Amino acid sequence: MLVAVYAIFALAAGARAGVQIGTRFSDAPVAYALSAFAAVVYVLATAALARGGRTSFRVAVAACTVELAGVLVVGTLSVVDAAAFPDETVWSGFGRGYGFVPLVLPVVGLLWLRRTARTGGGPRTGGGRPVGGG
Repeated sequence: MLVAVYAIFALAAGARAGVQIGTRFSDAPVAYALSAFAAVVYVLATAALARGGRTSFRVAVAACTVELAGVLVVGTLSVVDAAAFPDETVWSGFGRGYGFVPLVLPVVGLLWLRRTARTGGGPRTGGGRPVGGG
């Protein structure tokens, strides 16, 4: 289910960024570039969560962490200085335009990754999620 939600957000953020950049990039280049960046993060998270193994686990943790940081930073900046964001991004207002799912999704992702991590999973034991998506 988590992978499906990430895939939907990858598609939604990518489509939004594509339309925004293709039709009116000069109106709000920072906001539209952030939407494109969010789409890339969602694609990485989707792929990494769907795969098993240590490298995918690490990529998934990094993607979810970057996503959470992005939502918190962009969300805060968009509330504090609305003029800096003349149009919304996926992460504006902490994901208000998407029902705050962008704020909750990385937390759920990180909790899921923590729960599925191998006990004592260091580099010598294979670390990360069990192969096959556990």
